[in-house]
Amino acid sequence: MAKKNLISGSIWDEYSQKVQDLMNNPKHMGQLTLEDAQKTGTRLIVADFGAESCGDAVRLYWLVDEKNDVIVDAKFKSFGCGTAIASSDTMAGLCIGKTVDEAVKITNIDVEFAMRDEPNTPAVPPQKMHCSVMAYDVIKAAAAQYKGINPEDFENEVIVCECARVSLATIKEVIRLNDLKSVEEITQYTKAGAFCKSCVRPGGHEKREYYLVDILAETRAQMDKERLAKSEFSDNFDELTVVKQLKVVEELLDREIRPMLHMDGGDLEVIDIQKGADRMIDIYIRYLGACSGCASGSGGTLYAIENILQEQLSSSIRVIPV
Repeated sequence: MAKKNLISGSIWDEYSQKVQDLMNNPKHMGQLTLEDAQKTGTRLIVADFGAESCGDAVRLYWLVDEKNDVIVDAKFKSFGCGTAIASSDTMAGLCIGKTVDEAVKITNIDVEFAMRDEPNTPAVPPQKMHCSVMAYDVIKAAAAQYKGINPEDFENEVIVCECARVSLATIKEVIRLNDLKSVEEITQYTKAGAFCKSCVRPGGHEKREYYLVDILAETRAQMDKERLAKSEFSDNFDELTVVKQLKVVEELLDREIRPMLHMDGGDLEVIDIQKGADRMIDIYIRYLGACSGCASGSGGTLYAIENILQEQLSSSIRVIPV
């Protein structure tokens, strides 16, 4: 009786041949021990990570040369499906020869791409992308153990799409910059929601804190509010009283200018608003903090402030630092 090919038929059409091969014949499965570390003069790191959404888990072993932080060998044990085995094996292979800092930069997208047969054909179906995410997370766990820090210290942004590692800030910025109006457009620009789709809307295989549909709605609402505020004042700003002009200018500075200055430890205050004989509206400002005495205060920074005020309030505005 002929032996049945377990990996055949339409169910496997969405898996690359590399993935299918690694499911049955992983190259880096196994474990490393203290004895291995002593023989090679390296430090043994053992890290675990489990995915709550599917119950899979992976253990990663590193032998790290502490003289240069290079990972000289890596192995894994996977407690899960075949895709988890293939992803973990690929991840372990990618770690070998890299420094710990370089390994942390390996993303789940790197793992998935390394398993592709063809550059433009995904290695696994969308619902299996979480396996490569698990591989990414166990690298962080191992690096954190080596450095003596928390894995969370490697993340400084809120990640909305775990599959493509797209942050909340990036999604909001892309919506604004490109005036996006649909989730499909967000996916086109960022790849968020292109894989397992659990971040698109509630009801997917994994519960998320943020969903693309909500981020889009909230960002569009804020954009509409800002456009309305602009339309209310742009046509008649020149005719407002000085008190109302000051209020509008302060609101715009708080929203568009001060966050930029605060990042560099600076700020500004509005000293006075006067209408000149040439019908220009002169806004006198004083730089504070790190901005005080900064050369760009009379150059690039001043131009940026004046340009925003002119675009959103009145072309008659002239900003004068004192």
